[in-house]
Amino acid sequence: MPEHTVQAPGMPERVEAYWRANVALIRNLLLVWAAVSYGAAILFGKALAGVKFFALPLSFWFAQQGSIVVFVILIFYYAWRMNQIDAEYGFEE
Repeated sequence: MPEHTVQAPGMPERVEAYWRANVALIRNLLLVWAAVSYGAAILFGKALAGVKFFALPLSFWFAQQGSIVVFVILIFYYAWRMNQIDAEYGFEE
């Protein structure tokens, strides 16, 4: 199915392309975050439940601490990638 985009009046194509790149990046990072947050706790929960780490199941640590660590890494990646996208579309500071 072809992608149809309607350009807002007065919005240059460069700005629209920049916005599409930003939204695509956010969508992809949210998918990674959701996969890590729910995947570690739900998908691998039973397999990791038998392994104890500081008297708690390893699945707990992956779900609680792992998702936070990945979220912080995604924040830094987003900032780094947006700097590249800004430069690519001429919006660098």
